[in-house]
Amino acid sequence: MNMQKKQSFFKCPYKFLYAFILHTIICICNHEEKYIEDSPLDKLFLDMGHRMAKNKIHDKFAKLKTKTVTPKKENKFKMSMLNMSVTVLCIAIATWFSYRGYLETRVNTPYDVNKLVTASGLDVPDRYWGTYRSGIYFGLKTRDPHSLVTGLMWYFPHLLRQDRSGLRHWCEQNDRLDRYAWMEHDGRNFGVQEIVDNSAILTTTFVKRPGGKHGGDWTARISVTSEDKIRDGEEISLLFYTAIEENVKGWIKANLGDEKQLTGVEGNTQSLGSFIINLNMIHGTVEEHSFLAAVAPGLNVLKETVLHNLRIAFHKGSTKEYIVLAGDQIPLSIDGKKRDANFIATQITGKIPFEIEISYESGSFINRVDKLTGQNYDRALKTHRKLFDEKFEKVFKLKSKGYVEEEIEFAKMVLSNMIGSIGYFYGSSQVQSQYTKGPVPYWKAPLYTAVPSRSFFPRGFLWDEGFHGLLISAWDLEIELDIINHWFDLMNVEGWIPREMILGQEALAKVPEEFVTQVNTNANPPTFFLTLHFILKHKQEEVLEKHFQFFDNLYPRLQTWFNWFNTTQTGDIPSTYRWRGRDGTTNKELNPKTLTSGLDDYPRASHPNIDERHVDLRCWIAFAAHIIHQIGEMLNQPNNKYYETYQYLSDNSLLNKLHWSPNTQTYADFGLHTDKVLLRKVTPPPKSHAQPSETVRIVMEDPTLKYVDSSFGYVSLFPFILQIINPDSPQLGKVLQDLTNPDLLWTKHGLRSLAKISPFYMKYNTEHDAPYWRGAIWMNLNYLTVRATHYYSNIDGPYKEEAKKIYQNLRKNLIQNVFKQYKKTGYVWENYGDVHGEPKGSHPFTGWTSLVLLLMAEIY
Repeated sequence: MNMQKKQSFFKCPYKFLYAFILHTIICICNHEEKYIEDSPLDKLFLDMGHRMAKNKIHDKFAKLKTKTVTPKKENKFKMSMLNMSVTVLCIAIATWFSYRGYLETRVNTPYDVNKLVTASGLDVPDRYWGTYRSGIYFGLKTRDPHSLVTGLMWYFPHLLRQDRSGLRHWCEQNDRLDRYAWMEHDGRNFGVQEIVDNSAILTTTFVKRPGGKHGGDWTARISVTSEDKIRDGEEISLLFYTAIEENVKGWIKANLGDEKQLTGVEGNTQSLGSFIINLNMIHGTVEEHSFLAAVAPGLNVLKETVLHNLRIAFHKGSTKEYIVLAGDQIPLSIDGKKRDANFIATQITGKIPFEIEISYESGSFINRVDKLTGQNYDRALKTHRKLFDEKFEKVFKLKSKGYVEEEIEFAKMVLSNMIGSIGYFYGSSQVQSQYTKGPVPYWKAPLYTAVPSRSFFPRGFLWDEGFHGLLISAWDLEIELDIINHWFDLMNVEGWIPREMILGQEALAKVPEEFVTQVNTNANPPTFFLTLHFILKHKQEEVLEKHFQFFDNLYPRLQTWFNWFNTTQTGDIPSTYRWRGRDGTTNKELNPKTLTSGLDDYPRASHPNIDERHVDLRCWIAFAAHIIHQIGEMLNQPNNKYYETYQYLSDNSLLNKLHWSPNTQTYADFGLHTDKVLLRKVTPPPKSHAQPSETVRIVMEDPTLKYVDSSFGYVSLFPFILQIINPDSPQLGKVLQDLTNPDLLWTKHGLRSLAKISPFYMKYNTEHDAPYWRGAIWMNLNYLTVRATHYYSNIDGPYKEEAKKIYQNLRKNLIQNVFKQYKKTGYVWENYGDVHGEPKGSHPFTGWTSLVLLLMAEIY
């Protein structure tokens, strides 16, 4: 057995047990002294350091040879050896299966039975109800694992097509709305949203009122107007519904008034107790009113349930057709009894403008002085809006910085849409490890988290959430700490946190199958250390006064998370690191993606192998060690190993030795690489009628081990953006010089992700995968760059003034372009073009693009 095979053998201990079982079987089959003669398996045991045990066996049998053994005694001896061998075999088999089972279950075994989230649901009454259904235009639910939910759908009757498209419910880019966003939302008490659908303006507002034992009351209003009154008099149908998830213990039923029109819904659930939901017309003309009571297969198909139950009806004495809901459609159970409805919707078709009001009243709120309706609602909403404005200016100080009202309204929108998009999910992820035969379920758990995009990514992403936390913690620290607790409760016993959390029917419905399973060798940038650094810098007084216990509880998990990174993502030589998850065998990608880095198709070494070293990951580990050390100091639990790790990884001479390219004088990855690659369709043989096969990668020259320095971009900046470069380092001067080079990253709209001179600039990665991190301008890395220039412009060093100049210009360019494109398109976008600053990607993207507000406020 050669050395390479020996190493792989020891890395998989169960292989040793397997070999031992085979060896024992051979012993049983022979059960004579000759079974210990040198066989291939015997040599295997010798190689593995079991010489001593074998020698003892040889000695024992040598002694036996010197004795005269009668046939009868020999048979007894053989039987004794057989029994012993069977016993050893049974123990070995049991040990093997036990160990194998242990390895299989580690991927879905929680880190600790003591959860960080100790207060949720009704324990936090002011955040019990909320707009926690991130992927729909408007709806309320509770922070319970299984909740009563409410929501809004709408359509224009004359525009509802035969394929039933035109019904709005999910946030969909294909709906092509002019714009939609929460304009004001405090995360606790109220929200104001504006939805513009082809000049028809739907304004959704809600206000909550505490009281009773089950989360209090709330009221929502939905008004429809039109821009410049151009759609006044046109019909629109609003559908407001109530539904309960499959595992909710309780019931709902429709309350019908005159002519069997639905006036409201009443119900009772274990979490909410008894409640009633009333619907009232505030003003306007109602053309038609209908309802639906049905059994929906799941929350992910509510829209389909409505479409299946639309009918055409006529009013008496009129030939005009109306699209109506089908009424009571509750099916019978097997025993002939009527089942309980789990979905009740009411439809009001009216002429623009009109407004409806939905009020939810808790049965346990017995000392209610007045209803949260009519003028009482108007006054409550006005009060909350005033408090919101006052807090917004106190936190961000935009008026005092000279911003005009239009810019401040934009800033309120990016904050509110992030806060209003926070979701509450419950379910089980699908995970996999090298020891499982296939995907296995994670444990069922809740997740309270912001989302990158309501339309395209309405679920939790690990590395996005660290950026979201910067803005959320600036606004409401308690909300952010709760989010962090939920994420770290998803850590398994290994210290791994899945990078994408897809929990529940609604979240799963928006995810392609190939992205559902999360693999436990795959990391994601540990951006929560950015959030924690931000909190320690800006909120330390509040932390010490109110949230010291939070950090005390979190600290062991931070250590475990760091240790997972520091053991599973290491490189082949000391102090180097390598993202796992790249495909070294594919011939379909121009440059194999590194999804785990968060930068997806950003060019890395063309031929992934163990020689790779990634400069961005090394900087993340250094940064994380520094923050853990700071938290330990604050908790009076100093641990020098984290400080020493930080010092070691931030040693500029070692960093430069491993990642500074002498050729380009830039920081770079290292690996087996060639730039001479291209995508090409394989040409079929002559006279062949075969269709051209799919596009594959053609390698024009053999790759060699070298710096990947032909692709300067965001990855090259990590020693700078995570502030690891010394302020007097000549490398800092070169980075600042390169930042302002228009042939590299500088544009008048922000920094592009990849230099124009890179051979991969704006290149497709496969036949259908458009460039993603290959030139576009992304706010998250631009924010970190602005933050770094601010840092270096406020610390003594030879490049202080240059950093200050770049800070001012880059910050201005980013703010101006994001605001300009918002005014032009009605949205904040995922990324922006590097030539014209045009919007690209998904929208609305009020995830990390909302960091533009922190740029405006100069909070870093």
